[in-house]
Amino acid sequence: MYETLLITFREGLEAFLMVAVATLYLRKTGREVLVGAVRSGLVASVTGSVILGVLLARLGAMSPLWEGMLALLAAAAVVWCVVHMRKMGRHMGAEVSGGLSQATLLDGRQAWWAVFGFTSFMVGREGIETAAMLASLAGNAELRHMALGGALGVGVAASVAWAWVRFGRQGNLTRFFNVTGVFMLAFAVMLVFKAFHEFTEGALVPGIDNAYWHLVTEPFTEGFYAQFVSLLLVLAPTAWLLGGYWRDRMGSPSPAAPASP
Repeated sequence: MYETLLITFREGLEAFLMVAVATLYLRKTGREVLVGAVRSGLVASVTGSVILGVLLARLGAMSPLWEGMLALLAAAAVVWCVVHMRKMGRHMGAEVSGGLSQATLLDGRQAWWAVFGFTSFMVGREGIETAAMLASLAGNAELRHMALGGALGVGVAASVAWAWVRFGRQGNLTRFFNVTGVFMLAFAVMLVFKAFHEFTEGALVPGIDNAYWHLVTEPFTEGFYAQFVSLLLVLAPTAWLLGGYWRDRMGSPSPAAPASP
């Protein structure tokens, strides 16, 4: 559940922030009529991502080979996600508004479809990464736990994105993406362990005792260590971010007292 929560929170926050920035841009430029295209693009991309996740999960359940390959694909998606956000994090608003400015130059239905396509692409890109990551976890997790973690992650992400827009963008998003990126990379290492574990289950790794290594890696993929690391992946970045926020608050200068007459 904890891995699902971390994944959906991080990826969901990025997607919701894109939607929020797009909505604000359209309203400020007097193109509020196109906000519906943003919402439709969000629904379409989320629906497509869910379908893709189900298909990938079923494919991974077919054999250890496919499950191991899916874990490697998810690990690659995690690394790409972290690198992408380190490059894009500070310029998210500029990228979204720049793309929308081109789309809104069109007229009527063309503008609607252009905004719809742009939103679907931007959010769908995050959805594909999320689907690959979650599908790699489906084989070793209960559906209700994954559903709970996913719902919590999406709910918290939506709340944080709303608060970020509503209260003047006071949160340090660069810190958020940098800190969670470190722990997402640790999660990528776990996925590589999982891939190796699945490959040894199918006796697919040449030159080693596959049965022995499958047994040795069991605690790191499905046992106590896996659960401990999963919990740590959520608690550690949360504590780190709260500590940074507290230091910022303590270090900020207090407002000056009004001068007495």
